[in-house]
Amino acid sequence: MATLYDAPTEELIEATAAKLEDELDRPDWAEFTKTGVAKELPPQQENFWALRGASLLRKVAVDGPVGVERLSTAYGDKKQGSTRYRVRPNRKTDGSKNVIRTLLQQLDDAGYINTNEKRGREVTGDGKQLLDETATEVIEDLDRPELERYV
Repeated sequence: MATLYDAPTEELIEATAAKLEDELDRPDWAEFTKTGVAKELPPQQENFWALRGASLLRKVAVDGPVGVERLSTAYGDKKQGSTRYRVRPNRKTDGSKNVIRTLLQQLDDAGYINTNEKRGREVTGDGKQLLDETATEVIEDLDRPELERYV
């Protein structure tokens, strides 16, 4: 059985998002909310909420235990210094903590993430199992010879 480290990241996140689509409820405000200070518009993808939830689940599994502050830094972006003359250097901005916190709470309610008071959020056995099973399915679907050793 393959683990989440064996599968390609993009394919793993998309497959996990398809499984999480029913378990994560997109709030009404998410349609109008930007995902960070550096963004001009809210996300245009139909399944953005499930994709970000799957990405957060994978990131907590890889980097965990982790908190909202570190996750918002990881989902941040560059903001242009000055829009008219571009004389100031770009600076790093954080991602939306409300989006991250709400998704983490929904993943916690679904049983995939556990909150440790002193250390942050970490993946439960069910979350690890979901990611590993999805990784195995992704590798079986891919027809790449370098990934055959995991099947």
